[in-house]
Amino acid sequence: MKGYKVAIVGATGMVGQEFIKVLEQRNFPIESIRLLASDRSAGKKLFFSHREIVVEETTPESFKNVDIALFSAGGDVSRYFSPIAAQSGAVVIDNSSAFRMDPKVPLVVPEINTEDIKKHNGIIANPNCSTIQMVVALYPLHKVNHIKRIVVTTFQSVSGTGKAAVDELTLQSKQILNGQAAVPHVYPHQIAFNVLPEIDVFMDNAYTKEEWKMVEETRKIMHSGNMAISATCVRVPVFIGHGESVNVEFSTAMSPDDARRILAQAPGVKLLDDPTISLYPQQWSAAGTDDVFVGRIRRDSSHDSGLVMWVVADNIRKGAALNAVQIAEVVINGGWLHTRGLK
Repeated sequence: MKGYKVAIVGATGMVGQEFIKVLEQRNFPIESIRLLASDRSAGKKLFFSHREIVVEETTPESFKNVDIALFSAGGDVSRYFSPIAAQSGAVVIDNSSAFRMDPKVPLVVPEINTEDIKKHNGIIANPNCSTIQMVVALYPLHKVNHIKRIVVTTFQSVSGTGKAAVDELTLQSKQILNGQAAVPHVYPHQIAFNVLPEIDVFMDNAYTKEEWKMVEETRKIMHSGNMAISATCVRVPVFIGHGESVNVEFSTAMSPDDARRILAQAPGVKLLDDPTISLYPQQWSAAGTDDVFVGRIRRDSSHDSGLVMWVVADNIRKGAALNAVQIAEVVINGGWLHTRGLK
């Protein structure tokens, strides 16, 4: 199989390092790989396929002769370097929010809308982690019975904020268990032994940006511009793995058994749903896995056409690195790799 020249931007971050793991584990066809980061991280050494590779500073020249560039370095870096990479001939798969709602940029979850990739002009956006796991669980049901309304509450791990947040949760937990005061730095309040109903900044409509991302991105991915969606996003003291309580209203009534039957055969979904033995998805056990786990499927007691379910996934893998690599695989297999740069 032909090998491809790959660049990872943000290689020293949590998602960047997960990119490396996923590429190795999936035997992605690589001819060469460049690990890129900020000037602060340049010179560090990381391993790929048992080879030590020096991390380079990201510059406009970094993308010459690169086929695929995987970005996870924040919106500002993506906005500056992604167009440069695309104009150099690379296909950019960007994990930031910089291009997600750009009408010229496909926003892709491979289990749902791979055909959208064909329309790319050099940049493909990776959705928000919470959006990805929700739509993977809901789209198979939506294809059978049109979804009219979604109400979701997320329970998001600190790894979604990055390594500094993981370190802060570890430190605060130790401090509190030792009878010391915990001083917050990453979050506005203590995160250890606490939950924070605030992810990203608050908007004028009293939703946070994270909540509004779920609304807009779900509509774009599922091609359902008028779908009614409301989200409440909550940060919880979990290291890796996001949980979501999802309330769905369908066009017509759907039984929990029908939903289980559909989801048991859905790509990327693993059903864990037997309350008699306390079998349901858990965030700690989802860490390091590729699937979106669904359980606690039950009728919505407040609406005849509603179901309620619990959805869990590893936010660093399926919520970020894995989804991006899956997009890259589709690009290659579909023959949609080379472009003439941004149009």
